[in-house]
Amino acid sequence: MGVAPLGRILIAVDATEASLVAARYGIALARTYGAELYAVYVINENLLQELLRAKVFIEGEEVDLEVGLEEDGRRYLSHVEKLARAKGVNVTTELLRGVVHREVVDKATQIGAALIIIGEIEEPLSRKDSFYDEGEMILRRARCPVLIAKGESLVDDMYDSL
Repeated sequence: MGVAPLGRILIAVDATEASLVAARYGIALARTYGAELYAVYVINENLLQELLRAKVFIEGEEVDLEVGLEEDGRRYLSHVEKLARAKGVNVTTELLRGVVHREVVDKATQIGAALIIIGEIEEPLSRKDSFYDEGEMILRRARCPVLIAKGESLVDDMYDSL
């Protein structure tokens, strides 16, 4: 038996509906092409550090935020697992910590991903913002193709038809 055309697919999950669209698209591709599916959620430690430097927290609140972010990550990954299981697709999930784009690109390289799927990138407020958007950074730094999942109703139709 030959290797699946897409081999391994990595979905970058965050706490947005757009990343769940990406997850449904990734599940559909994995099922259609027999690819191995991976999903990662990265706790953005840069964001935590920026909030600490800006003194947004009183002492101890940063721990609550970090715990909340970890719970969000686990909840979103669990939801992706349920979506995949409903379509007979196995998915390996992992909660990571660090700089989002670095962790996603490093994980893709580590597993030998043939494709990274991300959710739709929001319109930047300024040119400067586009250089700090994690999705944009994944596009720039990835060593494999990156697919931006758009068109929620089209993706849902594809996912539902499996």
